Amino acid sequence: MFVAASTSCFPDLNLQETMERLADLEYSAAEIVVGEHGPLRPSELAANFDSTIQICRSTRRITPVSFLYHVDPVDSNDEKYEKYFEHFATLCHLAKALKIVSISVLPAKLGTPFNVEVKRLQKLVHAGNREGIHVGLMTLTDTLTEDPETVGSFCKTVPGLSVTLDPTHYIYGCPKPKDYDPIMDYVSHVRLRDSTKDVFQVQIGQGVIEYGRLVIQLGLSKYRRALCVDLGILPNIDPIAELRKMRLLLESLL
Repeated sequence: MFVAASTSCFPDLNLQETMERLADLEYSAAEIVVGEHGPLRPSELAANFDSTIQICRSTRRITPVSFLYHVDPVDSNDEKYEKYFEHFATLCHLAKALKIVSISVLPAKLGTPFNVEVKRLQKLVHAGNREGIHVGLMTLTDTLTEDPETVGSFCKTVPGLSVTLDPTHYIYGCPKPKDYDPIMDYVSHVRLRDSTKDVFQVQIGQGVIEYGRLVIQLGLSKYRRALCVDLGILPNIDPIAELRKMRLLLESLL
């Protein structure tokens, strides 16, 4: 395992600036968010394909290790349905060029029929398989993945599907933490911050995330990939200090 950070930690910077800032904080690996509000826009991927590769390779102190396809699932009747998969296929091609093997995708909202979500995930996994990419379904509140058992069912139904685990979503807003042990063997990417059941993100050390236990669980499942820091901006708190503190904490556990 190794420590990484998401470009979402610096939402107001472009890709090159973000990568340089993370490298200055002594992170050696990064998750790149691809979305209409991220440093890379899905609609611009094809046009900026070569320049994106150059940017990612120019900051040699930090290595991109994962993409987050931050685009909400589209209904099959929506005119954007085919574009959703076209952009994802382009992203898979870009990932292969950068030797990235993991792409996280957002789950469907609550109320979406199970078989409809299975069909979408099958198409995504098929596109990923063509380029040698692991597709990880994010654990996210108010979606079909807010229940770990449902996540496990998706992974069993869609061969090759993995999980992007974000423990916060099994703690925040829950009367008691949800047990995600049964899906640990499916995890291909991990996103982290500190949280409580009442507050989505708190200062590092003031929440209830048991990082040590999580690292042990991941080790038992032979997880060898990133522990990715995903910190938002907290009022009156130095974000640079929090990013540095989180890196040091996670590195101390490895």
